[in-house]
Amino acid sequence: MIYLDYSATTPVDLEVLSSFALVSKEYIGNPNSLHRLGIDSSALMNNAIEQMASLLNVKKESLIFTSGATESNNLAIKGICNKYQNRGRHIITSKLEHSSVAEVMKHLSTLGFDISYVNILDSGIIDIEHLKELIRDDTILVSICHVNSELGIMQPINVIGDILKQYPKIFFHVDGTQAIGKIKVDLTNIDLYSSSAHKIYGLKGIGLLYKKEKIVLENLIHGGKSLSVHRAGTPPLPLIVSFSKALRLSMVDIDDRYNYVLRLNNLLKEKLLKYKYVTINSNDKCIPHILNISLLGVKSETLMHALEKHDVYVSAQSACSNINEISITLMAIYNDEKRALSSIRISISHITTMEEVELFLKYFDIEYKTLEFMMGERI
Repeated sequence: MIYLDYSATTPVDLEVLSSFALVSKEYIGNPNSLHRLGIDSSALMNNAIEQMASLLNVKKESLIFTSGATESNNLAIKGICNKYQNRGRHIITSKLEHSSVAEVMKHLSTLGFDISYVNILDSGIIDIEHLKELIRDDTILVSICHVNSELGIMQPINVIGDILKQYPKIFFHVDGTQAIGKIKVDLTNIDLYSSSAHKIYGLKGIGLLYKKEKIVLENLIHGGKSLSVHRAGTPPLPLIVSFSKALRLSMVDIDDRYNYVLRLNNLLKEKLLKYKYVTINSNDKCIPHILNISLLGVKSETLMHALEKHDVYVSAQSACSNINEISITLMAIYNDEKRALSSIRISISHITTMEEVELFLKYFDIEYKTLEFMMGERI
């Protein structure tokens, strides 16, 4: 099997899985319980949270554990808008956001919130000057993804954060799901930051929302005592401990891992650009972990399933997108329907081997030659 869909989800690291299994077996007490088993579980949980806070250079009280990045994004955006709508009902975002942000914006618009979409430059970077122009007295939230999930475009969130510091009534939310564990992250100028364990070789079912301490959110989930007043429910100790390990492991040799992935990405681009009907959609503003291409004249799912016959796995758009819908991200940047309908995302990792890349290129060549007649007719 050649797995090239790491941006959808990553295989769990065996060390992470081992931690999950050990904690599940040895620490059966509810961390909220007052007996010895509960106290032992609580101590282990606090150690794990303190490690995560140290790795992110934040206070442990600022970490809220969720079921995943979708819940983190929902809690951040709805929580701010519901709590602070007396200040205003204007939100600024972009057309490059994941569906767990984009769909929330659509929902809020039905409730009377005014959503503005910042312009996208040809490079895929948001237009900073336009962002400044969009800011109004009633703006309460700016939500911009750190790394786009389809093309891998990395936004200048530190620059945006510096600008928004001038507006103390505006909160800055960043969806960092595709960034954590791949690039270094500085949360200094960010109010809320979302991530998920299963993108960094952790288990599915747990996410994280960083929230600056003084910010108050309207809750999505109400109930009994938990780790945070903003999210009720029994703390999932095995998931928290394993998430902490996954985060720590993701930051080991992060620069070396990045440079290795960059070499693989450059090789893929060099080889794929030799094909007449291949267009590279990702650019030099993208992290190397994502390489988006279009095979013009061939629908995304056609190529995806053709490669699947060889046990090669890539994706069409992001995993959470409807395959029958045109890519909003590609349309926002290129405004080319054929290009958008034929896009394929190849996402690689530091555990992707050179042999896997070479085999992918071999099978791509086979399927390209099979499909070439279709491309010629449709271009």
